[in-house]
Amino acid sequence: MSALPMRARTTAIAAVCAVAALLALANAHFVYVAVVSQPDCVAHLKAGSQKPGSYRAARPAC
Repeated sequence: MSALPMRARTTAIAAVCAVAALLALANAHFVYVAVVSQPDCVAHLKAGSQKPGSYRAARPAC
């Protein structure tokens, strides 16, 4: 015999499917935003610094 009645099992499966669909849609939205957005170029604060411990981009894209 089953521990859960048929109606409760169907509700639980539907809830799990709904949560899985929500997660899939959220991840698809994140991928869409990552592909569509293009960040602007920003000035490097330490572009000409030669001090030890100051970092800068090796080859800026802008």
